[in-house]
Amino acid sequence: MKKYHLYLITCMLLILTSVKAQETFEHRVREIADKIEKITKQEKEALKIEVEAVNEELKKGTLTELQADEKKLKLAEQRAKQITEKVSVLEKEITLLVQEKVDGKINDEKHHEKHSFTFSGMKSKEDKIESKRKKSSTTSQFVFAFGLNNLMTDNSVQHSDYRYWGSHFYEFGVTGNKRLFKNDNLLHLKYGLSLMYNNLRPNNDQYFIENGKQTILTTNSIDLQESRFKNVNLVAPIHLEFDFSGNKRKSDAHKFKTHESFRIGLGGFMGTNLKTKQILTYRDLADNKVTEKTKGDFNVNDFIYGLSAYMGYEETSLYIKYDLNPLFKSNVVDQNNVSLGIRFDLN
Repeated sequence: MKKYHLYLITCMLLILTSVKAQETFEHRVREIADKIEKITKQEKEALKIEVEAVNEELKKGTLTELQADEKKLKLAEQRAKQITEKVSVLEKEITLLVQEKVDGKINDEKHHEKHSFTFSGMKSKEDKIESKRKKSSTTSQFVFAFGLNNLMTDNSVQHSDYRYWGSHFYEFGVTGNKRLFKNDNLLHLKYGLSLMYNNLRPNNDQYFIENGKQTILTTNSIDLQESRFKNVNLVAPIHLEFDFSGNKRKSDAHKFKTHESFRIGLGGFMGTNLKTKQILTYRDLADNKVTEKTKGDFNVNDFIYGLSAYMGYEETSLYIKYDLNPLFKSNVVDQNNVSLGIRFDLN
């Protein structure tokens, strides 16, 4: 099974580049991904502290329940804005990285210079024109998405065992955006590589246990301050995008404007589960705060595939994704992951 995982990941990376450039690209993407994850975690922790302060004001009676809810919502919006602003700082770096990927420039630069210097500056005029045309039909974006996450049972999320507002997802990745027609800007093929973090927070002090090939929820005997089930997936999304920016060109005669109007993307994704973790936080008998982190298989499906779509204006879209295969391999009742949120495609 581990060999199968490696084979699958390699196939997905081939969507963007050759195998020769795979490790370099993945390493650089991972570095940027780690920075984004750190930013998100810091802002989330800061928001948690702010919300706790609001709860204290509510207890003291200095705020009404309505005022407290409004203040929490405002704080959440501010933190989401800060996440977007901080992540946008990495935009140039990730955009350059993807463009290098698309152009096939990611390689061992010293090795390339050592063995290719005799050809420097010797491209013909026709080669340069053709290279320019290839570049102009493809752009690149950094993708960041976040929102609500849950499990669908019998095609519904009603009466879910998981918190609606507490269960969430994050996705960040890179995409190539290729115009499909030479003189028309409507249809684009978007393909890329993303890391998806799907989180579930069970209700009523419940947590997951493995019972043979079954993974079930059970109620803990003590009060759980935190119960979170986290899956990290590496996926290759592909979408057919309808971009209504029109056929206006930029100063470069070969470049059409994109992401300047209404957009619709329809497609799906496939990939593999990289990590599954359960986090439990509670107070022990001595009133010490205890956090347990358990990494394991939890009978989660190794292979992930599903449908996704987005609709929005310019860089911001409403985003939905649905796993076609169930989260757990052999449970009696199939439960499929579904997510709804906001997506940013940053040029």
